[in-house]
Amino acid sequence: MAKKMKKTQQKSIVNFDAPYRLLEDGNVENVMQDNFLRYSMSVIVARALPDVRDGLKPVHRRILHSMNENNVRSTGRTIKSARITGDVMGKYHPHGNVAIYDAMVRMAQDWNMRYPLIIGQGNFGSMDGFGAAAERYTEAKMHKHAEALLEDIEKDTVDFRDNYDGSEKEPVVLPARLPNLLLNGQVGIAVGMATSIPPHNLTEVIGATKHLMDNPDAETADLLKFVKGPDFPTGGVIYGGTTLKTAYDTGRGSIVVRGVAEIVEQPGGGTQIIISEIPYGLNKATFIEKIAELVTTKKITSISDIRDQTARGKVNIVIYLKKGAYPNKVLNQLYKMTPLQTSFSFNVVALIDGVQPKLLGLKEILVEFIKHRQVVIRRRTEFELKAAKARAHILEGLKIAIDNIDEVIKIIRGSESSEDAQTNLIKRFKLSEIQAKAILDMPLRRLAALERQKIEEELAALLKIIAELEAILADPKKIDAIIHSELDESVEKFGDERRTKIISSEVGKLSDEELIPDEDIVVTITTNNYIKRSPTGDYKRQGRGGKGRRGMTTRDEDNIEHLVFARTHDFLLFFTDKGRVFRLRAFEVPSSSLNAKGVAIVNLLQLQPEEQVRAVIRVNKQEESGNLFMCTVKGVVKKTKYELYKNVRGSGIITIKLDVGDELRWIRFTTGDNEVVITTASGQAMRFHEKNVRPMGRASRGVRGVRLRTDDNVVGMDIVRESVDLFVMSEKGFGKRTKVEQFTPHTRGGVGIRAAVVNEKTGRLVSVTALDENAKELIIISAGGQTIRLQTKDIPQIGRATQGVRVMRLKDDDRVASIALVGESEIEEEEVKA
Repeated sequence: MAKKMKKTQQKSIVNFDAPYRLLEDGNVENVMQDNFLRYSMSVIVARALPDVRDGLKPVHRRILHSMNENNVRSTGRTIKSARITGDVMGKYHPHGNVAIYDAMVRMAQDWNMRYPLIIGQGNFGSMDGFGAAAERYTEAKMHKHAEALLEDIEKDTVDFRDNYDGSEKEPVVLPARLPNLLLNGQVGIAVGMATSIPPHNLTEVIGATKHLMDNPDAETADLLKFVKGPDFPTGGVIYGGTTLKTAYDTGRGSIVVRGVAEIVEQPGGGTQIIISEIPYGLNKATFIEKIAELVTTKKITSISDIRDQTARGKVNIVIYLKKGAYPNKVLNQLYKMTPLQTSFSFNVVALIDGVQPKLLGLKEILVEFIKHRQVVIRRRTEFELKAAKARAHILEGLKIAIDNIDEVIKIIRGSESSEDAQTNLIKRFKLSEIQAKAILDMPLRRLAALERQKIEEELAALLKIIAELEAILADPKKIDAIIHSELDESVEKFGDERRTKIISSEVGKLSDEELIPDEDIVVTITTNNYIKRSPTGDYKRQGRGGKGRRGMTTRDEDNIEHLVFARTHDFLLFFTDKGRVFRLRAFEVPSSSLNAKGVAIVNLLQLQPEEQVRAVIRVNKQEESGNLFMCTVKGVVKKTKYELYKNVRGSGIITIKLDVGDELRWIRFTTGDNEVVITTASGQAMRFHEKNVRPMGRASRGVRGVRLRTDDNVVGMDIVRESVDLFVMSEKGFGKRTKVEQFTPHTRGGVGIRAAVVNEKTGRLVSVTALDENAKELIIISAGGQTIRLQTKDIPQIGRATQGVRVMRLKDDDRVASIALVGESEIEEEEVKA
């Protein structure tokens, strides 16, 4: 039994192996590679990529050809979409009606096609991503743009090939009177390659085509004088520049596309952002959902409501802003966080001669289109010439018959049959078979004198047409002239205005700076390194001698130490007790209310354990040159070129070598020709020229600026010039203004002269600041968090050897910590807002 089963199994194996041996021998790798290459070429040529000549993929070409064959034209009535897709699927495109219908629907959507090829009747989808109704519910017909692509197809202008089963003929390419590849663009994904071509304006493209025909050596730059850039059906704004030229040169590149938005102030108050155009290909519903998501997650906090009021194809998205919002900031946030600003990538791949995929630049596309039109015009002319000669040949025979009508009648009557009559006529008048047959088919009415005249006139006209057609075929310039003329006719018939605005400058990814309004702020830092920023408007103006209002809430044993006036786009340089410097943008400091504590500065700067910020200055973002002049608590000064601080890494850099127990507290910008005043807590002031201090490197120690007495320390350093005042402030709230001329210049390193009377009533000095003509107001903050804002003119101008007047009333256990100046331009801006 086992032997019998074994024989049976062997017999089965032999039988199953035999068919494989009949197929072929080869390893799996070679077979898979060969089959995959065949498959990929089939997808590339027969599905995914457009032909450069007519700009159509096979499915689009078959739809238009089928509609043309069935006379579904723009001047006629629409027919059921199901009837169109069924005819296309049955005769030309056996890939399923869904694929055919989807392609036809897109050709009818005016937000996808710059020049639609189909006129749709019924629900053909929307910009919100809703699909079209089923094909049994919609109707369609050809658009006049499509008819221009099919014009003269019946005149043997293009080749035809067998359909998939050999029962029908379909065109290899359409005659394409319009450069459709550029006009409507294409998007497709093949195997190993893809294409992405934007739509363009017809008038511009035809202008470039005519220029290239007249100037075959024209470069892309010459053509871009006509073609300004893509022209999307949804409008929008394109930021081009060099990237746009590169894309048209090479066929690859990327451009930034923005929607069109307008900030509108409402009569009753409030502000709206109205979006009237969106980037090409953007799903409007998804876009609105994205905005709503950003509002829900509090990434955008200034939007109160969103309404989509789009109607009849006109986009109208209304965004309502909260009271006090910055409209430009919100708009920039929308550009950065939503597809309201997006990019379009050029990848212009198309088929050359219907078989070879190639990456094409603008000039190459137009050259291929011109070559195609030259072939079409020549073939059309040859077809018309052939038809004209055939008709002239018949007319010549009819004319012979009419001129010899009596003899012709005699021959016909004497013949036994029509075949004999035809033979006898050919023999007697040396006619062709076609001419003899035409004579026999000629009705008797053609023998009338008037009919004879018509034959002669028609023949004369045909002979003239034949001469003209032969002249066209003999002269390529005449063919180009015809193309020129037809292009002009196309502009007159289809030309329209550009929808997309082109801006030559480039725009990249939006930076944080573009999302933050440039406004006046006050940055405060406590002894324990808590930091915050607040608008200057939070510091209300008061009269001299007031108590001020409650400011930053501080913890026990934590006092306000630094008060810096800046703008949100300025840089802030933070100098620490370790001799290092860090840099932040002012808007990177978290914004808080006036009485908020702020955040720990270690969350913003990479400080070492126990490292404290001891000085802060603001740097205007346009600052390019100059020096940083520094002063320590022990009176050491140093001057370093600012260019050494332009690139401060996140971990900070060394800025000064400090002695034990010394701290860097004051830094100012100088031009190299400034004077410096250093003031001590005991009321001494030292004025000298900065030229007395040579420039040093970042890691150096510095030199002596002022000689300190026992138990004295520096409390202020500032840059001064003639005709300014020095504002002197003591820790118990006394202050004054003194003309700088009263402080005579000395050589650095001395003890200086008296700047103020210091006693138990006033307390020691805490700050000395130069007031120029722009310094109209002061903000003073105490260690306990009290703040006051007052005008400098309310502070009396008195001499050096005085104690000053009470500027701020403090509690017994409180003291003045810091002051900051408010410039005239910022005051004016606030008054305008008020």
